[in-house]
Amino acid sequence: MTKITADHLGRGAFVYIRQSTADQLLHNPESRRRQYGLADRARQLGWTTVEVIDDDLGRSGGGINRPGFERLLAAICEGRVGAVFAIEASRLARNGRDWHTLIEFCGLVGTVIVDEDGTYDPRHPNDRLLLGMKGTMSELELSLFRQRSHEALKQKARRGALFLGVAAGYVRIGRDRIEKDPDQRVQEALRLVFAKFAELQSVRQVHVWLRDESIALPVASHSVAEGRGIVWRLPLYNTVHNILTNPVYAGAYAFGRTMSKVSVENGRKRVKRGLRRPLAEWDVLLKDQHEGYIAWSEFERNQKLIADNATGKGSATVRGVVRRGELLLAGLLRCGHCGRKLYVGYGGKAGRYYCQGALVNHGTERCISFGGLRADHAVGTEVLRVLKPLGFDAAVKALAAQAGETSAAKRQLELALQRARFEAAHARRQYDAVDPANRLVAGELERRWNEALQVVHRLESEIAAIEARKPVPLGEVERQQLMQLGTDLALAWSHPAATSATRKRIVRAALSEIVVRVEAEHIEMILHWQGGDHTALKLKKNGTGKHRWTIPEDSLSLVRGLARLMPDRQIARLLNRAGKPTGRGNGWTQARVCSFRSHHGIAVHRENEWAERGEITLEAAAQIMDVSVMTALRMVRHGIIKGRQLCRGAPWVIKAEDMAAHPEQNTSRRPLTSDPTQQSFKFQ
Repeated sequence: MTKITADHLGRGAFVYIRQSTADQLLHNPESRRRQYGLADRARQLGWTTVEVIDDDLGRSGGGINRPGFERLLAAICEGRVGAVFAIEASRLARNGRDWHTLIEFCGLVGTVIVDEDGTYDPRHPNDRLLLGMKGTMSELELSLFRQRSHEALKQKARRGALFLGVAAGYVRIGRDRIEKDPDQRVQEALRLVFAKFAELQSVRQVHVWLRDESIALPVASHSVAEGRGIVWRLPLYNTVHNILTNPVYAGAYAFGRTMSKVSVENGRKRVKRGLRRPLAEWDVLLKDQHEGYIAWSEFERNQKLIADNATGKGSATVRGVVRRGELLLAGLLRCGHCGRKLYVGYGGKAGRYYCQGALVNHGTERCISFGGLRADHAVGTEVLRVLKPLGFDAAVKALAAQAGETSAAKRQLELALQRARFEAAHARRQYDAVDPANRLVAGELERRWNEALQVVHRLESEIAAIEARKPVPLGEVERQQLMQLGTDLALAWSHPAATSATRKRIVRAALSEIVVRVEAEHIEMILHWQGGDHTALKLKKNGTGKHRWTIPEDSLSLVRGLARLMPDRQIARLLNRAGKPTGRGNGWTQARVCSFRSHHGIAVHRENEWAERGEITLEAAAQIMDVSVMTALRMVRHGIIKGRQLCRGAPWVIKAEDMAAHPEQNTSRRPLTSDPTQQSFKFQ
């Protein structure tokens, strides 16, 4: 008994065609012809209306969104489908959800399913059971295919012999080995990327520099006609990032660096591929498998630096890339109270460090806040102290680099020019080999030759422009100055040509993190060096209303006391001898002392105020006692006479009333000799 009735023939026949991948579309045309042949079979069975659905060519049937399959289900629900034709069950679905949904809808509206083995009516229990088994076997078959394929790939990857693709800069040797591309231009371009990253320490900055210098990078391309090749393009950010994060350039073989994540969206499976995995979770990592462009240790440092620069990913441990701004410690400071990273804020010329993580996350008060200039100065001084022995070596290397340095942009253009000249010579040989009378061919070859010559001329012009901008080599005077800067790092640190970005890179090369706390009027800092050592620093904060140019309190008290003893000119001389500079580090003058007194409300010295207070100098006391000044000084130091001195070099102050009884004591002393005619001599 036939299962195809007049009701089925009165409706349309839908032929569903699908191939899973683009590779099958390219290399399996016979399977596709067989599926399209089902339309002729439907007409042979009696259908006059046949519709072919081939929207899902190149799409997997494992559960992802398929617009053609959705259109087929919609037509079944509308009652327009009498039969669904497919070459086998696996073409319709490779997962239980889609397969059983199709069977359920066909059973509800009376649609039959036709494949190469027969015709099935989902309303019949036996046919429904057989269709269910076919769907289950199709799903199981896909799982087995995947399992066997993945295990075979992993087994080959464990030997380091699986190469699904070869990165730019390498070529395949045989079936299971790779080696460096012999093209010197390709090698030089890749080495340049790693060298500039070591200098700039930022993927974005390397990308911007390459674009500004118009330096193209090699990119692997694949085509059906020519296979794998190298094309030169101005780099995108992802191109630079992939070069710096690919372990193949460090001589390592890696497999399983990415993974896929499956989620359900709108009732459909969604697969996100290419999600990066941490290095510790890679399936295979074999070091020293081939010659690399950098060492593995340098690759690890690069990955750590790239991770530290990724501040936008919400990690609280990253330091961030060197940014604009004068403050040196941005990204290095961590609050010792709450453990959060400190922010940087600029108001006017000076900047501040502050912790506002609690304010942003919980709406509470800020933890700490302090000015950045004093902290930067203290940390910079400590870093210079530690790095001082390396200064001379840095100067020698700078001289060697300047003497033998060739512009990276010029080097890349020279390599590109060599390639362009080869292409022009090749185009000329092709033109010379053709018969000039054959204008159909000769005209095209002439055009190619002219284009190659234009490329050569453009590259020569760019090289000449770079040569014109080349800086003048250092003379003997400049070399001596550079050596002096190397031996005196403090001078190089404060040199006008030293930018804040350079200082930040020096600090980050020496320090990994700084934990800071604010206790009372002091800033306590713990410096974590890259080698693992720690150094504690303690700074005094500026008081309210004060600034970093304020002189210490002891200097202010000293000026207050000296103003009662001597005029401004003598005060300036005394402060300079005592080594007490102004707040800005300058020496004192009469005008500066006068301005300082006026600012702090200190009265000017008057000539008769000693007498008003009943005080005399050491010289006056010596005259009263009729002794030398040195004798009077020894008497003061031994406590025979009471006196006070504000600081070394300041005049001694003696009360006049303490000297009133001294002449009587002096007359009662024993004579120096029993001879009453003996005279006393005073030597000046």
